[in-house]
Amino acid sequence: MQLKEKKLKYAMEKEKQKASDAEMLHYQKVASILTHRQQKQQQQIAKDMVIFRQTYQQPSSRREFDLNDPDLLKNMSPEEAQMMIPGLPGEDPNCKDRQQRQREQLSHWLIQQQAERQGLRHKQEMEDKNYDQFMVEVNNMALELQNLEMENRKAEVMATKDFNLAMSEEKRRQQSKDKDTGVWDFMDGEINADSPQTTTNGRKKAHDRPSTRKVTQYTFKLLLCAYLQRQKLSEENEQRYYDSIRIDSARTATLIERQQAKLNKQMRKHLDSTNHMLAETRKQIKPAISKGAVTESFFTQFNTCSR
Repeated sequence: MQLKEKKLKYAMEKEKQKASDAEMLHYQKVASILTHRQQKQQQQIAKDMVIFRQTYQQPSSRREFDLNDPDLLKNMSPEEAQMMIPGLPGEDPNCKDRQQRQREQLSHWLIQQQAERQGLRHKQEMEDKNYDQFMVEVNNMALELQNLEMENRKAEVMATKDFNLAMSEEKRRQQSKDKDTGVWDFMDGEINADSPQTTTNGRKKAHDRPSTRKVTQYTFKLLLCAYLQRQKLSEENEQRYYDSIRIDSARTATLIERQQAKLNKQMRKHLDSTNHMLAETRKQIKPAISKGAVTESFFTQFNTCSR
């Protein structure tokens, strides 16, 4: 029974395979027939299009046929043939002359462009040269100002040194004055101590005391007047010396300040003139066009030559 079932199952599968193969062959035949029919239909459409074009779309029925008519000269009347320019249609009898003129014009344009570039290069070189010269002048002015500042500092140092020396001299004089005052006080004490004269036996003479005291007072007054006069003269001379030092220092400082202010003014003026010149040159090279405010110079740069 199992063998019978297997044989039956195998027979059924074989029949199914045959049926599927037969169906596949049928579909292949149908597809082949449809493809052949479609090819025939396309060939027929192409033949119909050729027949339609030959019948209804001749070249003579086109709008631009008069421009491409090969029999134009054959079908042209004698009057039209006389009005036609000699030579073949479309030819330029002056082609060589025209090309020669074009070459000459291109050569002229090239020479003009080279001249313009050379002029721009020369202008740029002049601007660089002017800028270098301006920088050299600025550096020289800076060196002059530095030298003036060094001289001013030296003058200040010398004035300070002279003032310090004068102060030290004044201090030394004051010390000598104090010393002289002590000496005079000591001498005055000695004179007052020695003024009462004694006798050989040790007794004082009463009638000599007033005269000795008067002489001592008179001598002291004379010495004091001489010392005061000398001190007054020394103070006046010292005051004059200090005044002369202050006047000379103030005069030197004023002259240096004036000279420095003059140099600053000259350098500022030269800097302003150079900046103005550079600005004018920049405007000539590249005219400034602000947004929304176009000047007439913007339109004059177009159509200036045939280039």
